[in-house]
This record gives sequence, structure tokens and C-alpha cells, in this order.
Amino acid sequence: MNTPAETVVVGQLGAVYGVKGWIKVQSYTDDPEAIFEYSPWQLVKQGKTQPVQVEEWRRHNKGLIAKLAGVEDRDQAHVLTGAEIIIDVELLPELPEDEFYWRDLIGMAVVNTDGYNMGVVDQIMATASNDVMVVKANSNDAFGRSERLIPFIQSQYVQEVDKENKRIVVDWPSDF
Repeated sequence: MNTPAETVVVGQLGAVYGVKGWIKVQSYTDDPEAIFEYSPWQLVKQGKTQPVQVEEWRRHNKGLIAKLAGVEDRDQAHVLTGAEIIIDVELLPELPEDEFYWRDLIGMAVVNTDGYNMGVVDQIMATASNDVMVVKANSNDAFGRSERLIPFIQSQYVQEVDKENKRIVVDWPSDF
């Protein structure tokens, strides 16, 4: 029995560009053009998934546009606007030991160096200087916190990321 492959969202289709079926692409990848290195794409819109191939792509002003196989005119492209672009997780490159995909950190327990359970990583935010973990505190948090914002700076605040046990050890005060 085949289980569905795990997927990850890498971008979204934006507005139609021109009359020949081109469409704007918003990339969520670190290097925006890297989205075109992944194939095939799956488009998800209103709960429906469809595979697509990118025929051509190019930079346009400060963004990206693409021509998808089988999309020949503006009307066909318009139907795809807003669709999420997903790929199979297996297509992502392996990272070095000390680097992590955000998706791997979400759901991990966060414990400080004093052993206090800070909660669970609910999401990650990108800021101008560094990524920040949004840690949802436990319902019985001794300090009355509902969430904590902890910078994801390794060797300074993040002491250890244990993927196997889904646990992050941070040097961060319990009451902050």
C-alpha cells in the first residue's frame, strides 16, 4: 500500500501576466529562482491538486513569471491564480548537520538550560536580523505566558536541536 508523499509549500501563483498564459510566481525558497529547480510542481487550489510542468520562466522586474505546460491563454492562467505550489519533501536538498528546515522545528518541545519546559514551537518568523521561534507556552505555565518569542541563533540562545527526540534546548530565562 502506497502512502502519499509528504509535501511542502514552496510558493504561490500570483496574477496573470500578459495574454499568452504566463503567470506571476511568488517563491518562498531562500533563493527565489531555486523554486524552478524543483519538478514536478503540484498546484493546490480549493482542495484540489494538479501536477504541472514549467515550460519556461524568467525574471520580470523584481519578480518571477512562468509559462506552465498546457496553459495557453490568459483565461487558463487566471484559473490558477492563488494556487499554492507544493513539492515532495524528497526533492529538498539534505542540509548540513547544524542547519534545519523550519518545518522540522515546528512541533518540537523547547526546554531551557535550567530544565524548564517553555512549550512547543508553533511557528517560525523571519525578521531582518534572524529567525524567531514562536513558542506556544504550556497551559499551566508558571509565569502566565501564552507564548514566547525566542531568537533562533545557534550557540547564543539555541544550545541544541535534537531532531530524534524533537527537543530544542535554549539559553533563555523562564520568566521572559
